[in-house]
Amino acid sequence: MANAKQPYLDAIRATLNAALCLQNFPSQQVERHNKPEIFFRGDKELILNPIKICRNERERCLIEPSINSLRFSVKIKQMDELDTVLTGKFTRFLMMRAENFVVLQRKPQDDYDISFLITNEHTDVMWKHKVIDFLIQFMEDVDAQVSHYKISINARARAVAREYLLEFVEERD
Repeated sequence: MANAKQPYLDAIRATLNAALCLQNFPSQQVERHNKPEIFFRGDKELILNPIKICRNERERCLIEPSINSLRFSVKIKQMDELDTVLTGKFTRFLMMRAENFVVLQRKPQDDYDISFLITNEHTDVMWKHKVIDFLIQFMEDVDAQVSHYKISINARARAVAREYLLEFVEERD
């Protein structure tokens, strides 16, 4: 599975590497303020074109770069209702602990499951390639974790159904 997903992850890695050229840029409207321009949206010339990378219609990411910040939003693959529930619970669990992750946001971008905000301050104290590696590894791990949860739930449901049906077979005898 990792080999099938590798071109998608390589495209994300290359795009993040190009887009993470952030610099300190104080606000042009308010003196002595340095807000992420991706939220403030004060001047259109400071916001670059958003980049959407899609593996398929259910799995995609959105990279929104600006002069001093970058928002990275991920839509995690959800093939059925169980995937949707598990992904929702898992991402909500992570977003409730966003203060433990320096770049994780509490609220995702619309139509995406989870979002990260990287500012020029983050790139000043962290290595760019390590931030990119973290984001790519995070995407792989979340996918693997949701698949693992799904397998565990199906195995448990199978065992419960088997025990339940065995009661009816024993009553007939």
